[in-house]
Amino acid sequence: MGYQTILFDMDGTVLDTLCDLWASTNAVLRELGYPERTREEIRASVGNGAENQLRRALPEGVGDAALADALKRYKAHYAAHCRDHTKPYDGVVPMLRTLAAAGKRLAVVSNKPDEMVRILNAEHFGGLFAVAVGETPERRRKPAPDAVEAALALLGAPKDGAVYVGDSEVDAATARNAGLPLIAVSWGFRSRAALEAAGAEVVADAPEELLKLCL
Repeated sequence: MGYQTILFDMDGTVLDTLCDLWASTNAVLRELGYPERTREEIRASVGNGAENQLRRALPEGVGDAALADALKRYKAHYAAHCRDHTKPYDGVVPMLRTLAAAGKRLAVVSNKPDEMVRILNAEHFGGLFAVAVGETPERRRKPAPDAVEAALALLGAPKDGAVYVGDSEVDAATARNAGLPLIAVSWGFRSRAALEAAGAEVVADAPEELLKLCL
């Protein structure tokens, strides 16, 4: 197939962040006296930003003020603990090295706060991603196309020849909204069946398979 520019989602696509997301969510729930959530409940709730993740984790009926308080606590806890257990999925770093060596333009695009995206990118990927883009007050979170378009602009790359890679229904919608083809990956936070139900026509089950699709 072959692409010149490859934009990757972060959580569930290149980084396994679930343990730290789960731990920070439950730390806040415990602090506020709410019931904790299971790992699978958190897996199902991530992908559309911290606010939506917490909204799903908090008990039904919690008001906006309580949500805002929980979100502030969560961001502080996650900033301190986002590197406790997070690591790249097996095979992802060699795949990225091969793509970079082949001259592909690579970026990572996330709904995490921009600062956290930069920290995790620097720690786990060094210079493999030329551009790392997260959420800012001026940039709408995915599935809005803002972050994708910002990454393309920073790369100096056109949409023609670009592809978006992600692991969730949010990523499928992001690719559609940005006018890019999608390659979904099944090793992250959603199953192949869920990805296909979200409209993914191409699904890679391993980084080696994704590499072949992108080269």
